[in-house]
Amino acid sequence: MAGLVPTTHAFAELVESRAAMSYIFGMNATVKNILERAASWPEEDQEELAALAREIEARRTGVYRLSDDEKAAIDSARRSALVSDDGVAAFWKRYGAA
Repeated sequence: MAGLVPTTHAFAELVESRAAMSYIFGMNATVKNILERAASWPEEDQEELAALAREIEARRTGVYRLSDDEKAAIDSARRSALVSDDGVAAFWKRYGAA
C-alpha cells in the first residue's frame, strides 16, 4: 500500500500481526485513508490510535494484547514491595474470593 510507512513503534505494532495485515488489505477506503494519514501523526496520537485498535480487536477476538507500557506497569507492580503475593492471596482467601 503506497504511502503507508510505519514511522513509530505504535504504528508498527498496529499492523504487525497477520490478522491486522488481513484487515489492512480488506478494509474500506475510509480506514485506509485514515491509516495513511496516521503515519504522519505525532507519536502520542499514534499511541492512542494503537490503543483504540487493540481494544476493538480484543472485543472482536476475546484476546487483549498488552502494550509495552502496560507490560512495564505490570512488571513494576509485581516488583513493588507494597504487598507480597502471599499477602494478596491471604486477602482474597479472607474475603472468599480465592
